[in-house]
Amino acid sequence: MSTAVSEASHNPDLAARPVDPSFEELAKRVDDAIAALSALDPEARRVAEELKVAVETIHRAGLVTIVRAMRTSESARPLLFELVDDPVVHLLLSLHEIIRPDPVTTANKALDEVRPQLQGHGGDVTLIRIEDGTAYVRLQGACNGCSMSSVTLRNLVEKALVDGVQPITAVEVLPNEPEPTLIPTSSLFSSRHPVEEGWAEAGPVADVPEGALSAVQLRAAGSTQDVSVLVVNLDGQFTAYVNECAHEALPLDNAVLDATNGTLTCPWHGFCYDAASGECFTAPAAQLEQLPLRVDDGQLWIRVGT
Repeated sequence: MSTAVSEASHNPDLAARPVDPSFEELAKRVDDAIAALSALDPEARRVAEELKVAVETIHRAGLVTIVRAMRTSESARPLLFELVDDPVVHLLLSLHEIIRPDPVTTANKALDEVRPQLQGHGGDVTLIRIEDGTAYVRLQGACNGCSMSSVTLRNLVEKALVDGVQPITAVEVLPNEPEPTLIPTSSLFSSRHPVEEGWAEAGPVADVPEGALSAVQLRAAGSTQDVSVLVVNLDGQFTAYVNECAHEALPLDNAVLDATNGTLTCPWHGFCYDAASGECFTAPAAQLEQLPLRVDDGQLWIRVGT
């Protein structure tokens, strides 16, 4: 007999304790309540929605107080990081906008959802940047045309971004840059792929092993200014940031990457960030500036210019 069963047999209160519902059960309960809410008559729905807002406001105020207190406590901060990784806690904090996903990361995830459909028709999409609520993308292959199928694929991309990423309200398709008739001599010695405007090669993926970070100086094609970039490899997922702490813009070359908790800590004043999104756990509303990144033939490419 297991220890848990033995204890329950000798402790009626423990045996009678209900099992905590799963994440899926909790989500279904919320969905069912929302469906029931829409079926109420207008007056009853108004009262129910006002009650919902009032309860959520109280919950958010309490959660903000708890999170702020744990952020400022050296002993409680590690526990906060563990709690944020719990799917139910993460969902709760996200619903109350206490933690905010990075729009670039969220947009790329939304595009990954529709990418199989695009590739199934011989097309693909690249997110270039997000600016003032508009996502700028480039379409390749069958997506980049004037046929009805290409229009359908474009609409698929637009719907995925506008419906799936809260800050995005519009999508603009950038024209594909024409390849030059004459190939510059320099391109024969650099890469077999044409360098897109604003992008810079950051070296092989092997230079940034899993659970490590690297600071590199990059210069976009056509630019005369270097940009210091921090590349993070967390569980095999690469993320690039402008190499400046959001506190006082000091470099993060010697930052501490905790792969277990998924955190990045500034070596200067201890500001702590979510390594995957750049969200700051130490100061509300602070965030690292994330840069678009892609992997091409084992090479890291990062957009550091417009």
